[in-house]
Amino acid sequence: MALTRAEKQTELATLESELRAAQSAILLDFKGLNVPQVTELRRQVRAAKGRYRVVKNTLVKRALQGTPFAPLSDQCAGATALAYTGGDPVALAKVLTTFIKTAPALSIKAAVVQGKAIRAAEVTDLASLPGKAELYGKLLFVLQAPMVQLVSVLNATPRDFVSVLAAVEKQKQGE
Repeated sequence: MALTRAEKQTELATLESELRAAQSAILLDFKGLNVPQVTELRRQVRAAKGRYRVVKNTLVKRALQGTPFAPLSDQCAGATALAYTGGDPVALAKVLTTFIKTAPALSIKAAVVQGKAIRAAEVTDLASLPGKAELYGKLLFVLQAPMVQLVSVLNATPRDFVSVLAAVEKQKQGE
């Protein structure tokens, strides 16, 4: 069923507002996927706090104008889907690259991550990075390490002193 002009304008405004809030966007060629595969892909992308939309190329090109994702408009040809997120770009890349392994019909055309255009091969490199939660954990460990070392150094003197006293007491009891 064809969309009316008002529906197209509403869809364009919605897409533009969602893209303004997004940090990364990935263009995909979904030709060859069946409905259950697309449904599963949408579910996985939603779990990564992202969105997956199949939109007409002209609508995508208009929505991308004036955004950091404008370099993607050159790749809008053929069967094109758009996956984007305002959250962790690594999580979205991991979901898509994992899904591509099970459904090789899906392929990545191009991507923009935090304002920088990257090639399709670089999306797989992005997916191999640790996610935000893991990076926060590593950062917390690094920040906490000097304090833990300081506390252990400060506790070493009284602990050693007590062990020397215990050894002296044991020696005197033995005599």
